[in-house]
Amino acid sequence: MRAIIVDDEKHSRDVLRILLEKNCPDITVMATCNNGEAALDAIAMYDPQLLFLDIEMPGLDGFQVLEATKRGSFAVIFTTAYDHYAVQAIRHSALDYLLKPIDTAELKEAVIKATERMGQPVTKKVDNLVEMLQQHIKQSERLALPTTEGLRMVIASDILYCESNGANTNVYLRSQEKPFPVTRTMKEMEEVLEDKAFFRVHNSFLVNLSFMDKYIKGDGGEIIMCDGQRVPVSRQKKQDFLLRIEKM
Repeated sequence: MRAIIVDDEKHSRDVLRILLEKNCPDITVMATCNNGEAALDAIAMYDPQLLFLDIEMPGLDGFQVLEATKRGSFAVIFTTAYDHYAVQAIRHSALDYLLKPIDTAELKEAVIKATERMGQPVTKKVDNLVEMLQQHIKQSERLALPTTEGLRMVIASDILYCESNGANTNVYLRSQEKPFPVTRTMKEMEEVLEDKAFFRVHNSFLVNLSFMDKYIKGDGGEIIMCDGQRVPVSRQKKQDFLLRIEKM
């Protein structure tokens, strides 16, 4: 069976490929792709019978990949680190999934099921799944933030602030002392949170203004967050920041 692995994490792609080689000899991995655009090219080139598809990826996500291919005759197995609700939604939609880190026995079972379903259209099933997930995320304002291990589901209003860490971003939650790293740039995080109570006060800091305790004047100034943390305000951002505060 011709298969393609689509996952933006190299470690996840490599692990899955090794597991397939060792445990599923009937599967031939034709290509591994690190984003949705590359996946579309590989699907057109290799005409796979099975697609191992990560849900959350930069650019085109897993659902958009399926939309773009018009849901061909290949079977789909989602590889996901989504939370309990999303896993239940996938199961309810009668689609297969593998929860990261992938278990060998579950992989074998999913491949057997995929073989039985090969050639069956999954359009309606995917539509139902997308609708359920979108409703859930919208209702709870939950964000699926990519990490090196998979996805971390957080409620946007629980984020105190974000701090740039090179190509990644450290996210500080009010319920935890230590931040967790997200594999998104600060600019990408700003775009995700732009319609909420967040403001980028510095090239390296994006703060939730709802948790600001006080502002201390200075060249740029400094914000004291409700947990006592101090966040600098750049000179370039100071005026826009003060105007934003006045409107709150």
